[in-house]
Amino acid sequence: MKPKVNTVLVTGGSSGIGAATALLLAEKGMKVYAASRSGRAPEKEGIIPIVMDVNDPDSVRKALDGILSREASLDALVSCAGNGVGGDIETSSDEEVKYQFETNFFGLDKVVRACLPHFRGQGRGRIVTISSVAGFFPIPYQAYYSASKAAVLLYTKALRLEVRPFGLQCSCILPGDVKTGFTSARKMTAASDDPSSPYHDQVAKSIAKMAKDEQNGMPPKVIARAVLRQLRRRRMRTVCVPRFGYKALYVLGNILPESIIQRILSILYQ
Repeated sequence: MKPKVNTVLVTGGSSGIGAATALLLAEKGMKVYAASRSGRAPEKEGIIPIVMDVNDPDSVRKALDGILSREASLDALVSCAGNGVGGDIETSSDEEVKYQFETNFFGLDKVVRACLPHFRGQGRGRIVTISSVAGFFPIPYQAYYSASKAAVLLYTKALRLEVRPFGLQCSCILPGDVKTGFTSARKMTAASDDPSSPYHDQVAKSIAKMAKDEQNGMPPKVIARAVLRQLRRRRMRTVCVPRFGYKALYVLGNILPESIIQRILSILYQ
């Protein structure tokens, strides 16, 4: 029997993968609370926009309390909030590194931990996190983005083990290149934009290649469909990689020697 998921909280719901996910889940009859700092969300029956800054514990708590005051239960959390920072490791500042991890990892963690008591209390709940193929294959000059997404992947695997005894399930989605506003919103470290930086030319070349791949990537609805499939599965997959080509890369990444993987990535991005 397929699980019944009626009410879902989607973070990062104002744009990109989050907005596409909110739209698709609403189309399938779910009530979706689309959370974002701006409080904006796609206009569609079944989507309720709410203000939530995942980096602010008070904002997270207030938004969740608001949902639970209106709903008998919350059935699932889909964590889509995220951002990107480009630049080399050596010249990145502490503030720029922290900025990258703040939303992608610590913000996700804040929302998950806020939802867990409710899920555990009702004896059911589903958590879907959005990592990235970059969390499995390290991308040069986006090292902190890759590291934050790798953290999300391993965090979700560990969380799955911890909450299983309480009837909760978790799944981590690993998108490849997706065409969204993420590309234009990517921030560059201050030093990497400086022409005198020894990394300047390589950073510019690598980020341009990545931006082109993203803008030729799959539509965000592909990822939204992957989320929907996991929410509907009796047993959610631990890791889900949409599209055959990226699935093949994921499998190869578990088989190929690290020296070969490093060589391929060097050819692609350096």
